[in-house]
Amino acid sequence: MAVLVGKRAPSFKATAVIDGEFEEDFSLDRYLGKKHVIFYFYPADFTFVCPTEIIAFEDRLADFEAKGVAIVGCSTDTHFSHFAWLQTPRDNGGIQGVTYPLVADATKTIASNYDVLGGHYDYNEAGEMTFIGSPMAYRGLFLIDKDGIVRHQVVNDGPLGRSIDEAMRMVDALQYFEEKGEVCPANWEEGKEGMQATREGVANYLGKQAAH
Repeated sequence: MAVLVGKRAPSFKATAVIDGEFEEDFSLDRYLGKKHVIFYFYPADFTFVCPTEIIAFEDRLADFEAKGVAIVGCSTDTHFSHFAWLQTPRDNGGIQGVTYPLVADATKTIASNYDVLGGHYDYNEAGEMTFIGSPMAYRGLFLIDKDGIVRHQVVNDGPLGRSIDEAMRMVDALQYFEEKGEVCPANWEEGKEGMQATREGVANYLGKQAAH
């Protein structure tokens, strides 16, 4: 899979469902210069791990918004499928109450451009083009800064749900670096000390750690 870190996030326009309403030509460009973005993919509507992640982001939405971060989800389903799932009560496997944008990538071009689409085309023994695997998105997550540059990405296989706490930690780390100019060492969390990216900085940091 492609490494997009340090590159401009692939642009797109697609229909999204936002708080139960359809919005055509939705684009991440609306956040440029204004917000950081967590743009994440999930395999499919009406599945199993996916609603737990989608709802978990909704449950922490106020925390992300307080840090100036927009949450946007995406799958290769249609916007009609998104809408139907959003109307389904949670005690029936639905995601009713989710308010942030869910993008419909029915053409699979967005997932392809972010290089998270599963499966591939190949020729069979008869020389005919066939698709191998499942043309659904892996669980890709991309943290995009206000300039539209990808600063963090992670891709999980379908059975492996993501940690919203880790996504928040990455937001905190990026914003700390942007504000303080210091890098964030292993297991850094908000409120902990950063480190100057110099020989003296790392020596000072490691010395303090050894003394604990």
